[in-house]
Amino acid sequence: MSTAGRRRRSQAVTRWVVLLVVGFFFVLPLYSMLLYSGRENPAGGSWSAWGVLTEDPTLTDAIKTSLELAVLTAVGMLLLLLPTMVWVRLKVPKARKAMEFICLLPLTIPAIVVVVGFQNVQLWVEYLVTDTALSLTFPYIVLVLPYCYRALDSGLSSIDVGTLSEAARSLGAGWGTVIARIIVPNVTSAILSAAFLAVALVFGEFTFASLLLFDNLQVVIAEFSLRNSVVSVAASLASLGLAFILLFALSFVGTRRKGREATS
Repeated sequence: MSTAGRRRRSQAVTRWVVLLVVGFFFVLPLYSMLLYSGRENPAGGSWSAWGVLTEDPTLTDAIKTSLELAVLTAVGMLLLLLPTMVWVRLKVPKARKAMEFICLLPLTIPAIVVVVGFQNVQLWVEYLVTDTALSLTFPYIVLVLPYCYRALDSGLSSIDVGTLSEAARSLGAGWGTVIARIIVPNVTSAILSAAFLAVALVFGEFTFASLLLFDNLQVVIAEFSLRNSVVSVAASLASLGLAFILLFALSFVGTRRKGREATS
């Protein structure tokens, strides 16, 4: 075998070893959670904790609320951030640094400080829009801005936004058409990455909901841990599985779209 062949084989073996080690590192805690969730608990016998997830109205409402918040946050973030970033790139490119600073600012401020500063705005949101847990959509959009901005910025940097927009405008397309039919199809991967991050952050968020006195999935899981740790672990594992299914579904949508574009 040649030197290059041995090197490729060594690299392949190294990759598989690293993947197995990392996989073991992630799978072992999940397996431990699964075993623990099968213990007998005050709510019933072995594995009865999983039945509580579908029978307890507090948990089912919390799961529904977190799902709705994940969808609303991802959609709201994209509607706010993507057109703004395109407009800044085309019309006021000198403001890109200022926009980047504003979007990354929540990353440098502790969540509890953001909540304290957001409380007065939240009161108006609850008064004008809704006083349910869905009002958390607005602070959650602020929370996910730093991560989603980076994902979208990398996607927009990979294409010539100016040339594509000018070509579409010269053919009579409006700005809505330019964004929806020209820009979005070229940055689908970046949009899906931003949606991944938004969904993952919303499903794992605890501080905002707890301090603003709303019940999302993580708050309810924390409350259950005080009186029934087995159900709490089962709910935590279920939330991880639900987030994985949502992310896989988004990834599947992106893969199918790329396949259609490749065959067309």
